[in-house]
Amino acid sequence: MRAARLISLVLLLQSRETMTAAELARELEVSERTVYRDVLALSAAGVPVYADRGRAGGYRLLGGYRTRLTGLTRDEAEALFLAGLPGPAGDMGLADAVASAELKVLAALPPSLRDAPVRTGQRFHLDVPGWFREAGPPPWLSELAGAVWRDRAVRLRYRRGDREVEREAHPYGLVLKSGVWYLVGRVGDAYRTYRVDRVSHVEVGAGTFDRDAGFDLAAYWREQAEAFLRSMLRAEVTIRLSPAGLRRLRFLADAPFGYDEALAAAGEPDGQGWVVTRLPVESPQVAYTQLLGMGPEVEVLDPPELRAWLADAARRSAALYADEAGDAGGPG
Repeated sequence: MRAARLISLVLLLQSRETMTAAELARELEVSERTVYRDVLALSAAGVPVYADRGRAGGYRLLGGYRTRLTGLTRDEAEALFLAGLPGPAGDMGLADAVASAELKVLAALPPSLRDAPVRTGQRFHLDVPGWFREAGPPPWLSELAGAVWRDRAVRLRYRRGDREVEREAHPYGLVLKSGVWYLVGRVGDAYRTYRVDRVSHVEVGAGTFDRDAGFDLAAYWREQAEAFLRSMLRAEVTIRLSPAGLRRLRFLADAPFGYDEALAAAGEPDGQGWVVTRLPVESPQVAYTQLLGMGPEVEVLDPPELRAWLADAARRSAALYADEAGDAGGPG
């Protein structure tokens, strides 16, 4: 554990040049006293760590010292090459940069770990696009990726329905979701999300914009994705579920929180183990398609029209099998 921390300390100083003991302690999640002991241990091992005193002081490495990647474990080395598999980076026009970086990392690895890219490629392949989608990247993805990297403002032409609109945006990030690329940009004082395959033209500005240092792309995307899914669930149905139906509902609900809300709203089981609950749904029509697949493990209590649709479907299904003798039961 301490050896890993010492390596992390050296790499932090390599990447940030000068850091105070307090900054190192926060990054490494240890006390400042532990940082002092670690620095002494590194110095004793021949690593040239120097302490600058004064208000602007801190620890730094002398003479452009660089460590080779001898501290990497096999799992770490293989995970590093997994992150660079062909696909999204190539879509953004970064294939050459990724390949060059991999070569440099490979050259720095000790001989015992130089088979990491081969082992990774033999064991993992990321096929990111969804089924029945074009595999190629959207036309303007590379330009937008360049603008995101360089903090350049852009002017977008964007298809919205049957018309095109123009927007001046500060591109904060790109997100790949189920094979679809999205641009997250700041327009005025608000953040907006655009599907990149609906962008018909991009003009990248010459100047840079000041990025909000507090913006968290991953947190923003989680909030927007959940808000989008919740906005779809505009209706609610009351259902009665068998124990098997309650288990299967997890795989049929519109979103994980739809199942969670149904589970939280479920009453006490009756004598047969059935429970009554409320399920958020997009519409009664969509609920019909979803609940039809649960067969006799669910009974709709409300709304009346959904109950009538499923009752009619049950009658028509029964008529198809009216000539079958006996009770074969279910598959399990």
